[in-house]
Amino acid sequence: MSDAVTIADIYKLFERTEAQFAEFQKEADRRSAEADRPREEANRTMEELKKQVQETTKAVNSLTTPLCLFIEEMVEPAVVGLFQEWGIDVTQTMSRLKSKRPGAAMEIDIVAVNGSELVAVECKSRLSRDDVDDFVSRLQRFKVAFPQFREFRVYGAVAGIEIDQGIDVYAYRRGLFVIKQSGETVKIINDVQFQPVGFA
Repeated sequence: MSDAVTIADIYKLFERTEAQFAEFQKEADRRSAEADRPREEANRTMEELKKQVQETTKAVNSLTTPLCLFIEEMVEPAVVGLFQEWGIDVTQTMSRLKSKRPGAAMEIDIVAVNGSELVAVECKSRLSRDDVDDFVSRLQRFKVAFPQFREFRVYGAVAGIEIDQGIDVYAYRRGLFVIKQSGETVKIINDVQFQPVGFA
């Protein structure tokens, strides 16, 4: 009798253990599924973000920025005539002149030049005081960056689609020409008393 009880107890213990294991497995599967869900959502979100970045990059690459249009369609075509009217007999322009020289690395949006004089032009969507200060600092290192112009008389000009209040006067006082949009073209707004600074 005791043997029968012992075997029955063993069967009950086995069944209970099997049920507990099944419950444990079910809970483990549930937790695993919950753990996988955020990972799957994160992967899905990452794929969506990648797709958005690719689409945005394609859209950006297909557009010409307002600043590029301002430079290419308004400022650069006009600078030779504008500075000739001021007695600076420039005859040609160069765009995006770059230097990688240590201590004088820089890029100049437009350079209008002749055999002995040049005007470096900085173009901005919105011209600020910091832009003016930064450009003057670059002009002071211009001949280090571009030693081929060491013997040239160097002047500076700033152009802006928008110009913060008072910055045209500030740039004027720093010795820079100020170029503003005027209808479908641009003009130099400095008055006849203006004396441009020559940067050594």
